[in-house]
Amino acid sequence: MGRKYSGSSVRGQRAKKSVRPIPDREIDFSDIPELSDKELASMKRVGRPLLGAPPRKLIAVRIDQSVLDHLRREAKKMATGYQTLINEILAKHVRKKAV
Repeated sequence: MGRKYSGSSVRGQRAKKSVRPIPDREIDFSDIPELSDKELASMKRVGRPLLGAPPRKLIAVRIDQSVLDHLRREAKKMATGYQTLINEILAKHVRKKAV
C-alpha cells in the first residue's frame, strides 16, 4: 500500500502535479440510474449550512460517554447526525429560557 503524503510536503506537491483531473465531459455517467421523485424528496442536505446561514462555531466539549452513546443512538433513529441533534437540543433549551 502506498504511503500518503501531506499536500504541504515537497513530495506531496510533486504527487499532486502528476495527477490529471478528468473533466466532467469525459466521464461516462450512462450506467448511473436516475433518481425517482420519491428518492429525491427523501434526500436531505448534509454538511455545512447554506450560504447566508449563520456559521456554526467549532468547539470542543467533554460529554459523558453514556450520554454521547445515547445521543448517537437517538440521532441514528432520527436519521440525522449526533452533533446536529445536540445543537437542536441546546437551541430548544435556549429558546425556552429566552421566553
